Amino acid sequence: MVKQSIFGRIAQLAKANINSLLDNAEDPQKMLDQMVRDYTNNIAEAESAVAQTIGNLRMLQDDYNEDVKNAQDWGNKALAASRKADELRAGGNATDAQKFDNLAKVALQRQMSAENEARAAEPNIASQEEVVDKLKTGLDQMKGKLNQLTSKRNELVARSKTAAAQSQVHDAIKSIDILDPTSEVGRFEEKIRREEAKVRGQQELAASSLDAQFNQLEDLGEQVEIEARLAALKNGGAKPAIGASGTAGAAQASGSTVDEADFDKL
Repeated sequence: MVKQSIFGRIAQLAKANINSLLDNAEDPQKMLDQMVRDYTNNIAEAESAVAQTIGNLRMLQDDYNEDVKNAQDWGNKALAASRKADELRAGGNATDAQKFDNLAKVALQRQMSAENEARAAEPNIASQEEVVDKLKTGLDQMKGKLNQLTSKRNELVARSKTAAAQSQVHDAIKSIDILDPTSEVGRFEEKIRREEAKVRGQQELAASSLDAQFNQLEDLGEQVEIEARLAALKNGGAKPAIGASGTAGAAQASGSTVDEADFDKL
């Protein structure tokens, strides 16, 4: 019963749906490690049971060999007693001859008893030898299953770690797609472009203001020259000369509106 329960648990583990167990496990690696430990412990129990069975077989074999040896020894003693009885009878000592014949009979009886015990043990020994062979074979198979389970555990753990790493990379790629850094760079670049355009606008505005100031200076110079020439006309009646910067249209640059018909009235 003990051996059956041990090998029953091992067989149950061997037939267990590992994928189903892993699906329901919170931590597959811990689940696999626990299965390997349970399987290893059960195999250790099975080894102990098999060792005990082998020990029992060896005891039966020892008893059998002892019975065989005893049968041979009693046979030899019976032969020796019988020969002694024959010698005594040949010498005319019938009384002692009968005594040794009786000893020979006792020895033969004990020889038969030893032979019967040995003969009775043979089927049990044969059966135990068959059981031991099967247990050894089953134990070797279970050790092979343990190696397979260990290899499967290592493979699944490695695959689990690889899948976790791939998932992390995938999540990172998704986060990059959602928060595209190139779009941030694009917005930053657009901001810089706006700042550069603002600077150019300020530069153009400053340049335009400077041109206006120079134009004002030129207009002021023309007005001063016109005033000077008008004063010269009033004072001296001299004919005004055209300056380097003056033109025939200087009067129009004075800022007043002139009607050409007024010249005809002069």
